Amino acid sequence: MIYFVCLVKDRYLNMKAADINTTLIDNYFSFLKNLSPDNKLELIARLSKSMKSSKKSNKEIPLSSLYGSWVSDQSADEIISELKNARNFNRKIEDL
Repeated sequence: MIYFVCLVKDRYLNMKAADINTTLIDNYFSFLKNLSPDNKLELIARLSKSMKSSKKSNKEIPLSSLYGSWVSDQSADEIISELKNARNFNRKIEDL
């Protein structure tokens, strides 16, 4: 389960993702309920259209298409040792 911490009026509130979604929907509805019937129908049509187009874009990307994105003459062990040697540990605590 996903939780969010929100700052509301100088207080931190732990909220579930479902609670945030419900709150957003309630806020949108309170804003949109005063629209004319024609505008509400137009909004419904646009939302429906956006849902239809987003279903088509959820294509799986094959893992093979990501292969070869890193090109180097070094072996994996050489790259790993180079990264380890470049580490810099500084335990000095800075004064504030």
